Formats: sequence, C-alpha cells, structure tokens
Amino acid sequence: MNKVTIKDVAREAGVSISTVSNALNNSDLLLPATREHVLKVAERLNYTPDHNGQNLRSKKTRAIGLFVSALRGSYYGVLADTMHIECQKYGYELYIYIINNCRSITDNILGRRVDGAVILYEDITDGTLARLAKSGCPVVFLDREYEGAAISSIVFDSFHVGEIAANYLISLGHRDLMHVAGVPRNYDSVERQRGFFRAIEAAPVPPHGEPIPPPRLIEGLFERGAAFREMKRYLNEGNKPPDAIFASNDLSAIGCIEALRDAGIRVPEDVSVIGCDDIDICELLRPPMTTVRTRFESQGVIAVELLMGMLKGGRRGLTQKIESRLIIRDSCRVRP
Repeated sequence: MNKVTIKDVAREAGVSISTVSNALNNSDLLLPATREHVLKVAERLNYTPDHNGQNLRSKKTRAIGLFVSALRGSYYGVLADTMHIECQKYGYELYIYIINNCRSITDNILGRRVDGAVILYEDITDGTLARLAKSGCPVVFLDREYEGAAISSIVFDSFHVGEIAANYLISLGHRDLMHVAGVPRNYDSVERQRGFFRAIEAAPVPPHGEPIPPPRLIEGLFERGAAFREMKRYLNEGNKPPDAIFASNDLSAIGCIEALRDAGIRVPEDVSVIGCDDIDICELLRPPMTTVRTRFESQGVIAVELLMGMLKGGRRGLTQKIESRLIIRDSCRVRP
C-alpha cells in the first residue's frame, strides 16, 4: 500500500495543499470548521506527516538527544526522567540513543536529527570531539570537562567525592581501606578513585606511627551484582576483609554489603561501608547507609538549561561542577 501524502489529503478534502499544512500546524489562518474537516480527512486516510522533510525545510527538530552506552541502574532512569520533564518545559522532545560507537553520535548530531545533545559516553575520540565542536550544534557532556563555543560540561566534583570518603573513614580511625571502582575510563569512576587515593596519601602521619598503606582495589562496575561477585571472589580467595570500604556508587556498596553478610562479616561492626550518590534505598537499608550525596537528580535539569542557553540565547559553552556532601548514617563506625 502506497504511503498517503499531503496531496492525497488535499485532494480528498477538496482544499489546497497549503490549507492542509495550515490545518496540521494548527494555524489561526483557517476557520475552525475548515480545520476540523481537514483533520478528519487526514485521520480517515491514516495520514502521517513527513517530519524528516519538515525538519529539513525548517532546520529544526524541536528535539534533544540523550546519548548513553547503557540505561542500567537508578542514575540513568533519573537522568532520563528529569531531562524529559525539563525538555517539555521548553517545548522539546527527548530522544534517547543507546550507542556503542562514536559514529552513532556523529550521524545523528551532524545529520541534524536533533537540535542539541547531551552525551554520556566514555569512549569518545578526539576526532569526534573536533567534529562536534566544528559543527556548531549545541552539546553538553556529562562525563568530561570540555567546553567550546557551543559545547558545555556538567560534571560531579568526583575528585572531591573521593576525598570526602577517605577523610571521613580516616577520621573514624580506619587504616586498612578498600576502594570498589566503577567503570574503567569513566570520568566519575576515575576521579573518585583518584581523590580517594590522593587523600589517603596526604593523610597526616601520627607521632611514632606509619603512613596509611595504599587501599586495596576491586572493580564493581557501578553495579550491585558485579560488586557482589567481586567481593565474594576476594573473600573466597582467603583475603582478610578491610576495615572500611568506599564504593564508587551506592549500588556497588550494597553489593559489597550483601557479599560481606554472606561471609558472616557484619556491617558496621566488622567493616564500615560508604557509598556514593544517596539513592532512595540508602536510608531504608539495615543499617541505613552512609554515602556522599552528589545531587545526581539535578544533573539532567542543569544539562537541559545549558543546552537551551546555547540554543536560544546564543550563550557560549562552559563547565559546571555539582558539589557533594557527606550523609552520615549507620553503616560506618569508629574503629575499636
């Protein structure tokens, strides 16, 4: 069956093509009765407007693209939801692209399928960055500090997150520390690990004491299941549990707690655990979990605001960091 065109609708309704176009676009130029007649004909013929053609002519899609490599865990769901709500305030749609290569990004952005983009993808190449900068299409990165005429970044101050966690655990008297890392090459994972290790290196040495040794390291991939498996493996190999653990996000912290409990190790009596993000479930756990609150729910809102500033106001790109703070609950205790 051939696709119904705007010409078919005009012919069936007995009006001009421009009248059909005005009716579909809710123009004030038509009488209400004429608009209603055209819309009924279009519906009866099952006519679908050619948005691609319209976009080419207007050079606007009224859509923002969110480019991510996955949609797993609480963070991604909150990010998409908050962006969608914020886009609606500006009269824009949100398109979500789950990608596994840079070409998917450039094809959709340089092909003008969206008016602007928010990108969270750790494997972007320098060549892709250069092409995006040259295109002039507004872009906001969530996983790197990069800015230009039409490029902004909105990132967590993840280095400081690592410092906060280390300093708190050290203040409780813990010296045998472990870090559960996130995804390799991910901005937040790298920066949280770097801040945690740097704060431990810089910790003052007590009189007649020794420096705190470098923390042990396992990978949790920002996932509850992965952290559970890695902690189980670590303990099953006969390794002594640490005094305290800092996990790169709350989900991996929860996975570690579950693995410790399976091994008969109590939290916080035997091991203190601190997470990162402060997702809703943290205060419902037993014990309620200490964490570093990143205000991750605000990142999507700020990203859309920055995009709209570049799209509508011609503002130059900038880098903005979201500050964090420690939320003390019951999963950490003073070392006996």
